[in-house]
Amino acid sequence: MTATNKQVILKDYVNGFPKESNFDFKTNIVEFKVPGGSNSVLVKNLYLSCDPYMRMRMGKPDPSTAALAQAYAPGQPIFGYGVSRVIESGHPDYKKGDLLWGIVGWEEYSVITPMTHMHFKIQHTDVPLSYYAGLLGMPGMTAYAGFYEVCSPKKGETVYVSAASGAVGQLVGQFAKMMGCYVVGSAGTKEKVDLLKTKFGFDDAFNYKEEQDLSAALKRCFPKGIDIYFENVGGKMLDAVLLNMNPLGRIAVCGMISQYNLENQEGVHNLSNIIYKRIRIQGFVVLDFYDKYSNFLEFVLPCIKEGKITYVEDVADGLEKGPEALVGLFHGKNVGKQVVVIARE
Repeated sequence: MTATNKQVILKDYVNGFPKESNFDFKTNIVEFKVPGGSNSVLVKNLYLSCDPYMRMRMGKPDPSTAALAQAYAPGQPIFGYGVSRVIESGHPDYKKGDLLWGIVGWEEYSVITPMTHMHFKIQHTDVPLSYYAGLLGMPGMTAYAGFYEVCSPKKGETVYVSAASGAVGQLVGQFAKMMGCYVVGSAGTKEKVDLLKTKFGFDDAFNYKEEQDLSAALKRCFPKGIDIYFENVGGKMLDAVLLNMNPLGRIAVCGMISQYNLENQEGVHNLSNIIYKRIRIQGFVVLDFYDKYSNFLEFVLPCIKEGKITYVEDVADGLEKGPEALVGLFHGKNVGKQVVVIARE
């Protein structure tokens, strides 16, 4: 048995902001079988996750730059996190009909070799499957590890989250509120700011695009200073945060979306505050924490079922909408976690 397989292709390496024209579609034929004696698994992809880190995969590889993310190959399908159903399997841990999340191609069908901490069998299906592209997948695990493991939060501390309405930020804010922290977030539209305050329970929020002086905005929101900053933006925002950090403050560096599309990244000018305020700044990648995934599920699944966590998705319907949805991330068009639906079953 065979089927046509539509794929999203990167035409060439990207400079500056990615555009829909950087991508193309091609179709091939996939056979519903896997090579005999292999550990390969053929999966039908259901949901794809659009994530800012994918921009780093679009650029030409630079040997002088430390790159955790493997570059995409021009003319080949791009890949990222997705939710899939097993069609055929040569792997002892997966059988036909199983559900999994992990790294797959941006295509209707993928042949993968499941790897520890790269692919995870889905055991809990009493929640929306799309959540495994976000809340119960890589973004959720990123928020959990970054906040609880890297930030070392304490009840009553002040927490600032940039890009707070995105896939990770919306969860960090809610985790912080559950800890008894005072939480402020920033976003780039009135709609997103209202969402932070009315749906996600942030104590306060502001539109960074409407602030002439970011440091003054932070001072207004945090008159007693910031204990924890969950960094998703970088650049001028990080500069302003350093001026408002409290002694022994912690900054978890999850991302720097303001810098990904710049040929020459912006410098940071207030670094001396790190010394005098004894600030700890720590970058982290979620791959280092996947051994705690079962702990994360034990924590977050009851929170979902008890209504303690709210999660907002921005859903694009159809693989053909994938490039538009992915490019939109870098212009702030998404409201909540950006997901592409290929097939709901």
